[in-house]
Amino acid sequence: MPKKDMSSIKNEEQYEALRDKGMSKEKAARIANTSDSGKKGGQAPPYEEWTVEELQDQAQKVGIEGRSKMKKEELIEALRNS
Repeated sequence: MPKKDMSSIKNEEQYEALRDKGMSKEKAARIANTSDSGKKGGQAPPYEEWTVEELQDQAQKVGIEGRSKMKKEELIEALRNS
């Protein structure tokens, strides 16, 4: 059952599922609040196939700071660990 303080979470169902998998509140909220939250269903290609611009856009969506100065490998690592 969703908590009352989650009113700022856009996709509460996804948030709860991510929390159940052991993700931190912050990471689960970042993912659940992206504009395409819950829509892709794992169909996106691996980050290695993305352009740097695409990686920077995704990093912006999940709130990664310093993304504009990161190299492709650094963006991939930050996205996977955010």
